[in-house]
Amino acid sequence: MKRNKTEQIIEMWKQGNTPAQIIKKTGMSPSYVYKICSDYKNKPKTRAKVKPLTIDEVDLKDSLARARGEPPLTFKVATPVSFTPTKSLDDMVNSPPHYTTGGIETIDFIEAKELNYHLGNVVKYVTRSGHKGDKLKDLEKAQWYLNREIDNLKK
Repeated sequence: MKRNKTEQIIEMWKQGNTPAQIIKKTGMSPSYVYKICSDYKNKPKTRAKVKPLTIDEVDLKDSLARARGEPPLTFKVATPVSFTPTKSLDDMVNSPPHYTTGGIETIDFIEAKELNYHLGNVVKYVTRSGHKGDKLKDLEKAQWYLNREIDNLKK
């Protein structure tokens, strides 16, 4: 029986593969894989009765989630923290700091050089690495897009 891409991603996700592992194994688009995994993860599940977890079970699930590079189920906050944003929400949408480091917005550079989708993403992930999230993951994403562009040129 042939499965479509979505079914294949969901099956691999159910087997405990991370989105990064699914991308590596299938060569599918990262944005597509992350979207399917996110949709599936947030899909309401119909269960007749949910048994509460014991503290030991929660600790075990947290440890397993961390080992897979996923966020833990629980978060411990030592003291309440007040937060006052220094930038407006509009600034975070139009000019986020991880894309303006160095005095030029990444999108302006990509458009000025007339880069295609794959090469634009290479520049995007390289320039934001170390400024947002996990530096290694950003560089691996850049590498994935560069490899994809090289493969397309070889065809």
